Amino acid sequence: MPVTVVRLNLVDPDATPRSLSERYRAALEMAAFADERGISTLQTEEHHGSPDNWLPAPLPFAGTLLGATRRITVTLSALIAPLYDPLRLAEDLAVLDLASGGRLITVAGIGYRPEEYAAQDKDWKRRGVLQDEALETLLAAWTGEPFDYRGRTVRITPRPYTRPHPPLLVGGSSQAAARRAARLGLPFFPSAHLPELEAYYHARRAEYGTEGWCLMPPAATPLLHLAEDPDRAWARYGTHLLYEARRYASWQQGTVRSAVRSRAEDVAALRREGVYRIVTPEECVAYTAEGGEMASLVLHPLCGGCRSRRAGGPCGCSRNECCPASRTEAGQFSCARSGRRGG
Repeated sequence: MPVTVVRLNLVDPDATPRSLSERYRAALEMAAFADERGISTLQTEEHHGSPDNWLPAPLPFAGTLLGATRRITVTLSALIAPLYDPLRLAEDLAVLDLASGGRLITVAGIGYRPEEYAAQDKDWKRRGVLQDEALETLLAAWTGEPFDYRGRTVRITPRPYTRPHPPLLVGGSSQAAARRAARLGLPFFPSAHLPELEAYYHARRAEYGTEGWCLMPPAATPLLHLAEDPDRAWARYGTHLLYEARRYASWQQGTVRSAVRSRAEDVAALRREGVYRIVTPEECVAYTAEGGEMASLVLHPLCGGCRSRRAGGPCGCSRNECCPASRTEAGQFSCARSGRRGG
């Protein structure tokens, strides 16, 4: 069955405390709506110190999403694991796993912005060592047994709900990340479509004698918004989409690779490029059919500060046939009609 994702990063460059609070509550309503309609997962992110209010605290936000839903999974993609105290992270993830009945999926990344490490008083040059420690600590802590941690014996309780441990993937786009996942026997989630890195991961697994699998993003991973009139929607919301595209592009320098990467400098170029797409319900159906069982629909309803209607569903399009493979009203997750901002 096609995988359907609702991406929520809460970005809003023009927010006030009141309007940002409304945005968070709108996201919770979207989560409940997605849960009722069979969406596969809700995806949250983590960035620190961004001037546009990018979500910096994925763990408490994931808790609110899990509390607002009953069936859907919540994916932390990615959690910047080296920024956390490993023991406390093990406890927090265990509690979320218990409270949700195993619906939390964590992709542990290493990050790519040195300023985020500096803000958290972490050593950017030791990020690989910190990631190793974080992952090894999580796996040891979740056994419920005593283990050695920085020269002393500790034991973490309670044990998680999911056995042998909560879903944990290693994210990244480097051989070091793939090798780390292989060594620990953890699944690998490349940040872009990188077949050569998948092959490297499996070769290292064979070398270490570990099990695992690779969750490879498709070669094309467009962020979708649905509207009955795409031309009108681009005119109204194109600047919001461009804002996020440019923000991401400013971070993706050097060797950083991502499944979602835009080089557009203006709205017209962004539309031609196809990384961010506004499509009709019929076009969504065709896109799903073209991908077949391997189709991946990533819906990004609050992109770049797009506003949301909180009453009667988050946007204007509410047609059942938008995504027949999952029987969801995918059209509910578009850039919404503009609403009054809070003061």
